[in-house]
Amino acid sequence: MLKKHSLLSVFALTLCINQAMAAVSASAAAQLGTTLMPLGGEMAGNAAGTIPAWTGGLKTAPAGYKAGQHHIDPYPDDKPLFTITNANLNQYKNNLSDGQIALFNSYPETYQIPVYPTRRSAAAPQWVYDNSKYNALNAQLDNSGNSFSNAKGGIPFPITDNAVEMLWNHIARYRGVYGVRNAAEAVVQRGGSYALVSAQQEILFKFYENQGQTQNADNMLFYYLSFVKSPARLAGGAVLVHETLDQTQNMRQAWAYNAGQRRVRRAPNLSYDAPIAASEGIRTADSTDIYNGSPDRYQWTLIGKKEIYIPYNNYKITHPSLSYKALLQPGHINPAVTRNELHRVWVVEGKLRSGARHVYSKRRFYLDEDSWQIVLADEFDSRGELWKVSMAYLKSYYELPAIWTALDVFYDLQGRRYHVQNLDNEEAGTIDFSKQAPDDSYFKPAALRRRGVR
Repeated sequence: MLKKHSLLSVFALTLCINQAMAAVSASAAAQLGTTLMPLGGEMAGNAAGTIPAWTGGLKTAPAGYKAGQHHIDPYPDDKPLFTITNANLNQYKNNLSDGQIALFNSYPETYQIPVYPTRRSAAAPQWVYDNSKYNALNAQLDNSGNSFSNAKGGIPFPITDNAVEMLWNHIARYRGVYGVRNAAEAVVQRGGSYALVSAQQEILFKFYENQGQTQNADNMLFYYLSFVKSPARLAGGAVLVHETLDQTQNMRQAWAYNAGQRRVRRAPNLSYDAPIAASEGIRTADSTDIYNGSPDRYQWTLIGKKEIYIPYNNYKITHPSLSYKALLQPGHINPAVTRNELHRVWVVEGKLRSGARHVYSKRRFYLDEDSWQIVLADEFDSRGELWKVSMAYLKSYYELPAIWTALDVFYDLQGRRYHVQNLDNEEAGTIDFSKQAPDDSYFKPAALRRRGVR
């Protein structure tokens, strides 16, 4: 049964995309840092004691950690409390998503969920907390929910029971300011075979670049740049994305560089349900980062809050001692190296609006209340049948600090294949947030051709 939050009302359950919400009152905002976490989650634990109270999260790196290196597990002595298998599934169904249950049904002999003690490691810098409180008092939805305004670099709506505001909290959540990493992605076929595509990726979160200022007038959320390193036939190719806030007014801008032709071309269709070639169509453009882009094609409803076993504090999954071969198994990633914990999540559901087009007729998202990250997604085909299950295997990037994904995995239940992003086990390190951010000219299309070499 879904649990109602103290702020939740019957009216809020029917809120949809065309209803803008006003900022909260000063007395409501005063809950942030007292009864609510600074980003909006409940500070108290649950009645059963299986979810502890939040006491500040993980703000410092373990001894010996250096920026850009693979993360050291801050909880090395934690052991699984129990493991959910197909044999005991019925005992735990109330604390699982439909997508997790579907994976058990699809792979009854091999799929498992090891459950560890819950560590509420979510944290952010104090300036993000301060900005989030400012946003609670000032931010508001604009353009029928397709953008927001009067917000600083922080969670736009830390106190909300509006489904659309929650989606914006995920889209605009804090993940550092500028990061550079080398990582790979792969499609794992039915039999377990896969081919890696590796790239250097850079991202500049413009929304967080100026800590104390409201969002930029240029409507920009972030710049993303990726250069392919391998395989040889793709090496030197690049993609540049300018991610806008209001995509109904100013669409996402994207460019592709072909190293063989030495040409930069616009990529106008990199949005909504456009299939991503590297995923062989498993991942749509708007399921990158589990969900991104304009929410305008769905009517969104807040279902409520639920306690779910979700991937959290996953450090083993990207450790350099774990090879890709050991991780990428037929059907699903190796469950033995995953860590799952009981956390409260907001459940948000979107149904395709009349007259709108998308390959998914319905989407159901599970947002971690502590970080606003969408951690699980169930996506349904035109017949209303569950088709794909997406999972963000979260961990704390304690050097920032922030909760973000270690791996994103997209399961195609009907095709019995899956796609994995952010593989870096066999790289020299992981994402590095310590480098100086370049200026905007670095992310201009003209720079692609100069830098795109094999």
